[in-house]
Amino acid sequence: MSVSSLIVGGGGSHLTAAQRMALKTTAEQMCQSGKGLTACDEGPATIGSRFEAVGITNSEETRRIYRQMLFTAPGCENYLSGAILDPETLYQKSDEGVLFPELLKSRGILPGVKPHLKIYELPGTNGDTVMQGLDSLSVRCKEYVAAGAVFAKWRSPLVIDTSKGCPTDLAIRANMHDLARYAIICQSEGLVPIVEPDISLSGTHTLEESISINIKVQAELYKSMIDHGVYMEGSTLKPNIVNAGRDCPSSYTVDEIGSANIRVLRDVFPVAMPGANFLSGGQSLTEAAGRLNAMNKAKGNSPWNLSFSWSQALQLPLLDLCKGKGELQLEDMAKLYVEELEIASKAAKGEWEGEGGGHGTKRKLANMSA
Repeated sequence: MSVSSLIVGGGGSHLTAAQRMALKTTAEQMCQSGKGLTACDEGPATIGSRFEAVGITNSEETRRIYRQMLFTAPGCENYLSGAILDPETLYQKSDEGVLFPELLKSRGILPGVKPHLKIYELPGTNGDTVMQGLDSLSVRCKEYVAAGAVFAKWRSPLVIDTSKGCPTDLAIRANMHDLARYAIICQSEGLVPIVEPDISLSGTHTLEESISINIKVQAELYKSMIDHGVYMEGSTLKPNIVNAGRDCPSSYTVDEIGSANIRVLRDVFPVAMPGANFLSGGQSLTEAAGRLNAMNKAKGNSPWNLSFSWSQALQLPLLDLCKGKGELQLEDMAKLYVEELEIASKAAKGEWEGEGGGHGTKRKLANMSA
């Protein structure tokens, strides 16, 4: 049997050679060294609550102007390979009348979209959840491609609660199978799928328990993707940063956290996938940057590009600039945003020299000495 026939018989065998090449090329562009993703896919209600918390009126026009700033801040293209958009944003235009996907592409930033719908609870699992939206996904993907999107991102949230036995095996299987089905639907419609198994930082679990659960979850994910026939080279990962729960009494250094994340990836992350863009998950910019920086210092000869896909870590400091002002401070926000992206870029290369990123007592001592 020839090598070419073996390749066609693996993941992506339902795709043409041209389709596989297009997906692989896009995935590799998303995983450029020193560049990451800006995650601005919050729905109108979520971004609205952030606006209202700092005294900004929530309207479609305010959301449009705000997102335009995130796409046009001078120099942001030096640090961004892509932007994840809410479907609303995908169809909005710049002040000059240019659709945002077209605007992003003109700056070398790939436009993506969040296609999942609402979360719902799995009965009999003590609170575990899954995302809705698979049944209508193929139709919506066609629409997103027509609007200019080249990748998508589906989030499957899980919570570690050892007292309740969560996440349950049922919830892990259901969520990871859903991610695999989403991935192959996206690829069939020409979108690179970002798979996002999001394990919350809430809880009391230790770093060691987090490592074990993250390995179990990701192992189930990749097996499901392979079983579904997903073309692994044409997909990427958006994982949580592996860490102890926020209320865990134990303390860990930033280097211990960085090594824990590399341990998980080395155990299960396929080398065929070009990279992982970590979510911030409620961490501050300093915490997320410190931990990402530690990962890149610890990864050695691991083949993947490890970068960022942050929302709150980048955006909350920007919105703080608007407190008491009553309107968006676009010029100051754009300046701070690019400064934040530079920090994220350095962390993605293991070159950030800031302090922070530990957990518990060791984190507090590090901050006190800074």
